[in-house]
Amino acid sequence: MGNETNGGPREPGSGRPGERTDAGDGIEIRAIGEDEVEAWDRALVKGFLRPHIAPATEYRRRQWEPGRMVGALADGRFVATFRSFDTELTVPGGAVVTADAITAVTVTATHRRRGLLRRMMTADLEAARERGVPVAILIAAEYNIYGRYGFGPATRGHGWNIDLLRAGGLRDGLPTVPGGRIDLVEMAELRKLGPELFDRWRVTQAGVIARDELIWQRSTGEIEVPGFDWKEPFAAVHRDADGTPTGLAVYRIDDEWDGSYPNCTLTLVDLFALDRPTATELWRFVCSIDWVRKVVVENVGPDDPLPVLLNDPRAATPHVDNADYMWLRVLDIEAAFNARTYGAAGRTVLEVDDPAGYVAGRWAVEVAEDGTGRCVRTADEPDLALDASALGALYLGGETLPRLAVAGLVTELRPGAAAAADLLFRTPLSAWNIDGF
Repeated sequence: MGNETNGGPREPGSGRPGERTDAGDGIEIRAIGEDEVEAWDRALVKGFLRPHIAPATEYRRRQWEPGRMVGALADGRFVATFRSFDTELTVPGGAVVTADAITAVTVTATHRRRGLLRRMMTADLEAARERGVPVAILIAAEYNIYGRYGFGPATRGHGWNIDLLRAGGLRDGLPTVPGGRIDLVEMAELRKLGPELFDRWRVTQAGVIARDELIWQRSTGEIEVPGFDWKEPFAAVHRDADGTPTGLAVYRIDDEWDGSYPNCTLTLVDLFALDRPTATELWRFVCSIDWVRKVVVENVGPDDPLPVLLNDPRAATPHVDNADYMWLRVLDIEAAFNARTYGAAGRTVLEVDDPAGYVAGRWAVEVAEDGTGRCVRTADEPDLALDASALGALYLGGETLPRLAVAGLVTELRPGAAAAADLLFRTPLSAWNIDGF
């Protein structure tokens, strides 16, 4: 990218999100005003090749923050869009860090290959670094774009199609919640109890990001968003013996019949629980609803035990098979790596290549017996060499060092260093992000 931090050279026209920039090609990149949201939204939809039924102006206006919605204008029309917002990201160990969440990135087909994405991305990452944000995240529509900006695939999505007639329900003898119950609730109640329950759960799962009020309003139908085909779902809340909510399943059911026989499909929208017995109770409920013959789980943790909870695990076939999902870019390696916990005591030295300069250099990751760690600059000989993209893939524990080494994305500078260091970065469960953004 040619951009250096700490006062180093910056690309011509890179600017910052709130600044007007022009690289001499007549295309101006700048933050948009609140009165420009509708035109910006129209360009966003065109960039994603979607028919524009009606502008989602009010919804987008509620997302608007000064300096965080950016557009590229050519001849007075938006030809590229970019948005970012700060959110909380759970890291291994349950701590949260602020993440610069990047979304709504488009370039109109008529203006590709002109460096518009590079200019918008460079400016946003520079601004995030200056705000003291340790990581940036995004969901990549195409695999080969974002590695050049230092992002690496940090979480995977997984999904299952479950044939309930073959599955035979969940096994007997699984952990239960004595005195627990499941209630169906209306959308108004879901809006009240959902956010608090989600906030209690999200710190138990590395890779999850916070949900704001707007997300809950959209998902429960309180606000209508053109282009989002919302249909009221079912919401099942699990409560413990004291009546405290401990888990939630949200789902939709397609009412289909094969002649005189019910042949309904249940599509899971959300399922999260504060403990494993609650999760099991919710899975048992979802897999036992009358008339439902198939359950579609579109996004679940890659190592969720759901299939082996069934009487016949072969009844679960992949819906999405370990596809990359959320990508991450480390902007401040010390702040990011000091925030997470680790799997074993030890020390490794990383040589990181980063053309942008944010995390370039030699870093020692030192882990104590209690799993706390620190990352510091060092002059010691490195054990492993990698680039910023591989560092991002490694950070949440969603990738392993031996696999990255075999793929040629990490270089062992000392024999056995990848396997030894992998013990440090190992996490009990794979990082997983339940939400798009």
